[in-house]
Amino acid sequence: MDKFTKEQRSKIMSAIRGKDTKEEVLLCKTLWHLGYRYRKNNRKVFGTPDLTFAKHKIAIFVDGEFFHGYDWENKKHKIQTNQEFWHKKIERNIERDKEVNEYLISQGWTVLRFWSKKVKKNLDEVVKVIKNEIDKNKP
Repeated sequence: MDKFTKEQRSKIMSAIRGKDTKEEVLLCKTLWHLGYRYRKNNRKVFGTPDLTFAKHKIAIFVDGEFFHGYDWENKKHKIQTNQEFWHKKIERNIERDKEVNEYLISQGWTVLRFWSKKVKKNLDEVVKVIKNEIDKNKP
């Protein structure tokens, strides 16, 4: 049983952002201050990555743990309310992420995906991975 009423849960879920999450903003500001220039939510690139470095063909996604199924096999049993809906939705998100990765890779893009909690807790490590990838892909 959910500890919130249906109206409270609806309000909480509607407040979850699809773009410009705290972690995305943190990563963007850090990269910008280091002198890296990128496009945010570039709709011209399949899958609308959170950040793109078109010159280097690098697409970066910052995925939220709940909606993108972090440790899904262990965590899916913890969803107590509206299980059928959430299982279907999250499993489709996982499938879509794989499709986006495969397509972008087939088009010569490098795809980097980070869990939002990794960005929050290990920002330096995430930035290092991005910097290394940019250095590798310099034209």
